[in-house]
Amino acid sequence: MDKNQATGLILFAGVILVYSFFFASSPEIPTEETQVPAQAESVDRDVQPAMQSTILSENDSLQSAQNIAKYGELAVLTSGEESQITLENDLIQVTVSSKGALIEEVNLKEFKNWEQMPLLLIDAENSQMDFSIESRMGLVSLNDLYYSSDLQTEQDEEGATIHILTLSAATESGQISHVFKLKDGSYEVHKSLKIDRYSGYFTGNSIRLTWADQVKAQERDLAESRRKTQVNYYLNSGSYENLGVGDDLEQELVEEPVKWIGFSQRFFTAGLIATDSFQNVSLAQSTPADSSIVKFMEASMDIPLKEGVADYSYYFGPDNYKTLKKVTEGFENNVDMGYFFVSWVNKYIIVNLFAFLEKYFSNYGVIIILIVFIIKLALSPLTYKSYIGMAKMRVIKPEIDELKEKYGDDATKMQQEQMKLFGQLGVSPISGCLPMVLQMPFLFAMFFFFPNAIQLRQESFLWASDLSTYDTFFNLPFTIPFYGSHVSLFTLLMTVSQIVYTHFNNQLTTAQGPMKNLGYIMPVMFMFILNSYPAGLSFYYFVSNMVTFGQQAVIKLFVDDTKIRAKVEESKAKNVNKKKSKFQQKLEDAMKAADSNRKK
Repeated sequence: MDKNQATGLILFAGVILVYSFFFASSPEIPTEETQVPAQAESVDRDVQPAMQSTILSENDSLQSAQNIAKYGELAVLTSGEESQITLENDLIQVTVSSKGALIEEVNLKEFKNWEQMPLLLIDAENSQMDFSIESRMGLVSLNDLYYSSDLQTEQDEEGATIHILTLSAATESGQISHVFKLKDGSYEVHKSLKIDRYSGYFTGNSIRLTWADQVKAQERDLAESRRKTQVNYYLNSGSYENLGVGDDLEQELVEEPVKWIGFSQRFFTAGLIATDSFQNVSLAQSTPADSSIVKFMEASMDIPLKEGVADYSYYFGPDNYKTLKKVTEGFENNVDMGYFFVSWVNKYIIVNLFAFLEKYFSNYGVIIILIVFIIKLALSPLTYKSYIGMAKMRVIKPEIDELKEKYGDDATKMQQEQMKLFGQLGVSPISGCLPMVLQMPFLFAMFFFFPNAIQLRQESFLWASDLSTYDTFFNLPFTIPFYGSHVSLFTLLMTVSQIVYTHFNNQLTTAQGPMKNLGYIMPVMFMFILNSYPAGLSFYYFVSNMVTFGQQAVIKLFVDDTKIRAKVEESKAKNVNKKKSKFQQKLEDAMKAADSNRKK
C-alpha cells in the first residue's frame, strides 16, 4: 500500500473510531546515385549485376560462417522467412512469430483501453522475451531460430475446443518444438518447449527465460495505475510476495523456488505459471518518466528441462478475483483485497454478492445500491443495539452531570464513580460503540474493494462515465493541494450526507464541546482524501450514510426514552447491594495505582 492509501486508511479508521466512541546495419548495396556516370552506363550495364551478385554471395558466405561458428548444427535454422500466426479463442487473441516462437501480441477481446482502442496487454514494441540454453557453443538464444507452423484444434473430455499451435524446427541432429495450447473460455496459454535428440549439443538442464515489459497505460488515471502496478510472485512454500508499489528501482534475487510471477497492473495481469517451479529468479521494476508507460518490469528465471521438455503457462487476462482463483494456488493475490481483518469481507461476501447481482442487473450503480441495502439489513441488529446503547447513555446524562459537578477536579475519582454508576444502572459505556466497531470491517473492506474492482471499469452511472475512477463534475483552473484540479460530485454528496448524519448522531450522544464539533470536521477531511478515489467508492459511502440515517430515524420512532429510563431505574434498584465484580475491582485498583504514581 502506498503512502496516500495508508494515510487515507488511517484517517478513515480515525473517523470510525471517533464516531464509535464519541458519537455512535545491413551491407550497403550500390544504388543509382553511387554508380558511375551516365556515359559509362552502357559499358557497365552488364558488369553491375555480376558485381552485386558477387558482393551478396560473399556477404552470405561470411554470415553463414559466422552462424556456423556461433550455432554449430543449429546454424541452418537461423535463416528463413518470418510470419505471424494467430492463436485465439472467444476471450483473447495471441499473435506468435515464426521466428523464435515468441508471443508478440496479446489482445484482450472483451476490453478496450481508456481511449476505446483494442486493449493490447502485450505488444512487440514494448515487450520482449528471450529463451536461451547452454550448449557446447556457449549460451545459445532460441530467439534466432525459424520455425514452421501447424495450427489445429481438438476436443477435451468435456467437449471444449482446444486450439493448438505447434512451431517446429528440425535438422538431421534433432528437432526443437514449441507447442501452445489455448482452451475456449480461458485466459491461460499452456506452453511446452521440447528438445528432441541433439545429443551432446545442449549441455544445460534448464531454459533461461528473460521477460522485459514496458507496461502500457491502459487507464486514464496514470497516477492511480502506477500505484496499483507491481511485480507479484508466489513461492512454492506458499508465501505471496511483491516488489511493492514505489517509483524507485526495485530489484530482488529470489533464492527459493517460485510457483508464479505476475506483472500485475491495476485491472489486468500478464503472468507466468510454473508446472513445477521456476529457479534462480531475478525480478526488477521501476517507474519511467514517459507518461505512456506505467512501469518497467523484468523477470529472469530458469525453467527446468525434464527429459528435454520445459512446461509452463501464461496468464493474460483481467484481475477478476473469481477468475484468478481458478488459475493456480495464490494467483488471486494479484487483486488487493486488503489486510487480513477486512479481506475476508471482500473475498467471501462482496465478491460473491457482486457475482450474484450481476446475473440480474447490468447497471452497476443499482448493484452498489442493492449491496448497501443487503449489508445494512444483515447488520441491522448491530445498528439497533448501538442505538439503544447510545440512548441509555443519553437518559443517564443527568447523573453523569452530577458526578462532573462533584468530582470534576479529580479525574481519577470521577472515573471511579462513573464506573460505579454504570454498574448500578446496568449501563455499559461501550454498549453503543461496540456494535459499531463490529461493523468496521465492512466499511474498511470497501476502501480496498472499489479501487481494485474490475467489475466497475468503464461502467457508467448518472453523470459518472467510469465508476472505477473519479467522476469529474467540473475542472478547476488551478490545483488545490491534497485535493486536485477537479471536483467529484459523488464525493461532495458523500460529504454532505456525512455532515447530516453527524448532526443527527449528535442528538443521540452525550459528546460535548470540541468532540462534538470534530464530527463536522472529519467529513470535510474525507472530501479531500476521496476526491480522487473511484466514484463507486464515494457513491457507496453516500448511499450507506443515507440508509444508516434512515435506519436510525425509523428506530427512533419505536424507541421511547421514557421506557429506557424505566429499565435503567429497574436495574438501579436490583443493583443497590450488588458486589463489585472482579473485573470492576481490578479496574478500580489499577486506577488508584495510576493516580498514586501520578501524584508521586
